[in-house]
Amino acid sequence: MSQEKISVYSLADLKNTSDDAIPNYLNSLKFTQSHRLTDVRLAIGYGALAVAVACFVWDWKLGFDSTKYYSAAAVVVYTALNGALWLWSRNVEGATVYVGTSPSGETVSIATSVEKYTPVYNVEITVTSPKANTAPKKITLSRPFSEWFDSAGTFIATPFQTVFATAVPAIGQADPKRLASVSAAAQSVSADALETPYSPAMLDMLAKASAADAGGVSGDSDSAAATGPVGKKGGKRRKA
Repeated sequence: MSQEKISVYSLADLKNTSDDAIPNYLNSLKFTQSHRLTDVRLAIGYGALAVAVACFVWDWKLGFDSTKYYSAAAVVVYTALNGALWLWSRNVEGATVYVGTSPSGETVSIATSVEKYTPVYNVEITVTSPKANTAPKKITLSRPFSEWFDSAGTFIATPFQTVFATAVPAIGQADPKRLASVSAAAQSVSADALETPYSPAMLDMLAKASAADAGGVSGDSDSAAATGPVGKKGGKRRKA
């Protein structure tokens, strides 16, 4: 993965870099990427361009009067193709950034989005099983970009990949080392918590703090609102 830095204040840069990392990661796991959505969009776009170029050439070679009916038809076709491209991009392709098939046969479709002024990566994943009569499973994620970008704007692949491997079983199955690292980290934290109980000195400090708070509360109703060091100072002033 490239270590090129981006601006952490640009949502477009954060999203585009994250979007580009998805196919790089999944294809490295031997997912087979489908380019059908992109191919259809390119075909429609190039078709509209071809009509425009043809219209220009025959107008330049033959003149407007002899080709005006062809030009009128070309305008209609060009408009129709651009309308089809808009509908395809809006209703079919949408926010989809990746479609691929896992080594185990599931089809994974990933769409991403961001909200204005909110540095959160919203991901909608649709997993379709190869088995017949099985409804697609949808998984939604919302994670801050700070999980995989450092303060300098460098993309860090490991936490990004861990998010997807943990959330999507088809990805976790293809990349179990990411799941293993998460499990190991959780077990390490749990073991540390169990192996480091309060020391006697810490317990003594907690007991003294509790006794001081109790003394402050028994004085009057005003001191009951005070906590911590403020409550203890009030107790000393009453003794004086």
